[in-house]
Amino acid sequence: MKKTVLITGASRGIGAATAIVFAKHHYNIIINYNKSENEAKKLGEYLEKEFQIKVHLIKADISKKKEIENMIQEINNLNIKIDCLINNAGIDNDSLFEDKTFEDFEETIRTNLIGPFWLSKLIGLDMFQRKTGKIVNVASTNAIDTYYPMSIDYDASKAGLVSLTHNLAVQFAPYINVNAVAPGWTKTDMVKELDEQYIEEETKKILLHRFADPEEIANVIYFLCSKEARYINNEVIRVDGGWYI
Repeated sequence: MKKTVLITGASRGIGAATAIVFAKHHYNIIINYNKSENEAKKLGEYLEKEFQIKVHLIKADISKKKEIENMIQEINNLNIKIDCLINNAGIDNDSLFEDKTFEDFEETIRTNLIGPFWLSKLIGLDMFQRKTGKIVNVASTNAIDTYYPMSIDYDASKAGLVSLTHNLAVQFAPYINVNAVAPGWTKTDMVKELDEQYIEEETKKILLHRFADPEEIANVIYFLCSKEARYINNEVIRVDGGWYI
């Protein structure tokens, strides 16, 4: 029987790459998306055709409690049990510190931290009852030691996500593996509008002298859900090409 993975924010970037990797390993996929409906539909059609798996698309804003609960209800109505939860959905509201608003900070925290908490609780309790499951949170090196005042809300949310990872690992022991990945600079929509000179400066800080491809992050996410990683728990895995200043 095929396992099922729920990936939030799966229509683009790291989320989409993660969906492809899991599909290659014969998982059925639940693609959560919010605004990128066309991209989600195209991805779902590609995965079903290419890998002969079942794909479900569910629209839900992860920053909103009711929409998370509606998504869980839809999954229950389909009689699907989640084997792996990937908390990938995230936003950034980069702006000068003096221009940062209360609303910017709140929206980022709700999407990047509170949403993953609520989803992990609702799905994790069911996993715990079944005595099996994997949860992987997509954090960031911004949570650890690469700080940017323009991203103060993003950095704080990802630091909170790392803390959430550790607490969930304790709460759900010994039945659920809870880990996080902390990507560095990755070629996603978040970096498309960066100034070329800034990209060049940041690239020089990476020992591999390049930004990551999304699938390089996705491969680590999948590994943490695989049987080969069954003894890895409560860890934060950096995937940053060797950040060095």
